[in-house]
Amino acid sequence: MAVLKTSRDIGTFVKRTVERTPVIDIHTHLYPASFGKLLLWGIDELLTYHYLVAEVFRWTQMDFGRFWKMSKKAQAELVWRKLFLENSPVSESCRGPLTCLKMLGIDVKSRSLEKARAYFGKQTAAGYLDVVFEKANVKQVVMTNDPFDAGERVLWQKRVRRDKRFAAALRIDPILMTWPKAAAELRKWGYKAKAKVDASTVRETRRFLTDWVERIGPLYLAVSLPPEFTYPDRSTRSRMIRDVVLPVAHKAGIPFAMMIGVRKLVNPALQLAGDSVGAADGAVLETLCREFPDNRFLVTMLSRENQHQLCVSARKFRNLMPFGCWWFLNDPSLIEEITRMRTELLGLSFIPQHSDARVLDQLMYKWAHSRAIFAKVLTDKYRDLAATGWRVDSDDVERDVRNLFGGNFERFLAETPKQ
Repeated sequence: MAVLKTSRDIGTFVKRTVERTPVIDIHTHLYPASFGKLLLWGIDELLTYHYLVAEVFRWTQMDFGRFWKMSKKAQAELVWRKLFLENSPVSESCRGPLTCLKMLGIDVKSRSLEKARAYFGKQTAAGYLDVVFEKANVKQVVMTNDPFDAGERVLWQKRVRRDKRFAAALRIDPILMTWPKAAAELRKWGYKAKAKVDASTVRETRRFLTDWVERIGPLYLAVSLPPEFTYPDRSTRSRMIRDVVLPVAHKAGIPFAMMIGVRKLVNPALQLAGDSVGAADGAVLETLCREFPDNRFLVTMLSRENQHQLCVSARKFRNLMPFGCWWFLNDPSLIEEITRMRTELLGLSFIPQHSDARVLDQLMYKWAHSRAIFAKVLTDKYRDLAATGWRVDSDDVERDVRNLFGGNFERFLAETPKQ
């Protein structure tokens, strides 16, 4: 243990500790190499990620349909030309791929897309996974696993080998968002579920979720919800949360993760890039935490306007864990603002970030960019402590960063909350 006596000592040690501490990425859309085409990686996937697709249409009048008919290679070349060559790539969406290339040792000064492609052409999925995990300093990621996705479902049923670095999360959006369609699927799979929810349907849907919990061993159940989400009301969604989701989660001993605030397909022509954001009623979380004290809730919210109330709610309910800066909040200025607010309201009892990565390479840039921000915020907070006369020890800093980068998540998974 060393006492960090000067402001410079604090800054240097915090930066080094943040960079060196491995992280658990608690929410991604990544898969192990054994899942085949579900794992996305490489420069063309980076450039055609929906963040950049939405941005490229700010610079072209091309018909949407024409774009979607183009090959992925041609789409990537259009994005590269419009966003990186004809305009300076200053947005966070553009900066990200450049950070990835730099971390891989690929020259970006030449502005050559073909040089990047040449590097990735020499990689294998399994080998490249090791490269990315090492450079991102990520020790584990949590997947998003949807039993209603036919391509993924068959892999789980075949018991495809899973890389231990990939933990599961059971995604249940169809049950809460499009129940009649989900009920029809359950009937095809041998579960006696009805469009109109009755006691039998509740039992069968619990059985379905329990079967999948046993099959994939998820760390949590998860759903993405619109800003209009409320509880309780007379909707099928409320009944499913009350009678199916929370009882199954409680019995399995796992949290229920809610990602709240997405407005789906406000521009359908943009496909996956067409979603937007809306402010939600944060009081719903307090209702759920109060009425279900034996359940744990992992929560991230998409709207900036919801962040303060989320922090205040977490101060009142220890079964509520705020996590990450999701989607449209994954920008440096907002990450810094939100992290400072959480630190000032919650101390270090939150999960500061998740990557939400859909392309493997994104682990590198999203964590590199976030780590720089966390180091800045933590340095300021430890300097504030030192100014009061409090001794800032190196061991304390290392402990705190370990908690933020995985310890808080592991602790929350293990807890049995009581109000």
